[in-house]
Amino acid sequence: MTALSRAGGALADGRPTFAHDLCSADLDSALLRGVDVVFHLAGIAHRRADRAVYEQLNHLATAHLARQAAAAGVGRFVFLSSVKAMGAGGGHAPRAELDCTPPTDAYGRSKWRAETALRQTLADSAMSVVIVRPALVYGAGVKGNLARLVRAVARGLPRPPPGGARAMLAIDDLVTLLCLLGADAPPGVHTWIACDDEGYSTRYVYDLLREAGGRGRGRAWLPPWGWRLAAAALDARTLRGGDESTYSRLFGADLYSSAAVQAATGWRPRCRLREFAAAVSAGDGGGPG
Repeated sequence: MTALSRAGGALADGRPTFAHDLCSADLDSALLRGVDVVFHLAGIAHRRADRAVYEQLNHLATAHLARQAAAAGVGRFVFLSSVKAMGAGGGHAPRAELDCTPPTDAYGRSKWRAETALRQTLADSAMSVVIVRPALVYGAGVKGNLARLVRAVARGLPRPPPGGARAMLAIDDLVTLLCLLGADAPPGVHTWIACDDEGYSTRYVYDLLREAGGRGRGRAWLPPWGWRLAAAALDARTLRGGDESTYSRLFGADLYSSAAVQAATGWRPRCRLREFAAAVSAGDGGGPG
């Protein structure tokens, strides 16, 4: 196995990685010769960046690396995209792979353009290409909105009002799926959503975290209009054009179906959010177990 990272740091098990910046130089083709599968996990997600940087790394560098891999005779290319590439949903029903709208944020657009480039340029390639669109991922080292919710609950956040539901996926289940696809990807270019079979409201996640920490049910002392007001105040300081509002992230519907990849591969999500909540409470970093 050859692992690459931007900074060249070691993996969790201590194995070294080669330092390489996908935006600054071509990958040495020698590193791709004789390789069975490339897992492309690099990208900008939970950080603010110029739109040009999203475009350069998430889109253009992805397409270029895939073309290099195909030219070197790599057998399979597994690209970690995102459900954000599908744009905003229009209802409460789980969305399938073709239920897309144009993304309005820089991150979603860059992932969609990367997917489009792979489909257009590698459709006739001998290399199998799999595009995986995970929903919100939780597990060890969780970041982004879920990490903020974990911290807020620990600091005494009031119980959220009911409403909304989001698809999620444990990191362990995502890794299992990626390894399965890397070992036996079908010919052609395939795009699959990855999530478990449940929908999680902010209140449900809040209750799990409280329960796991032995705190009991929190008090819902902030009325719904107060949540709207607080979310709008936060957005006034942080929201950029095209970004999803804080209130929508907390209480909107964002559901997906992984029925297609389950039918094609036999993969089934095994982890449950309750295990993650218990791990966070125990202070071990939040692995789903």
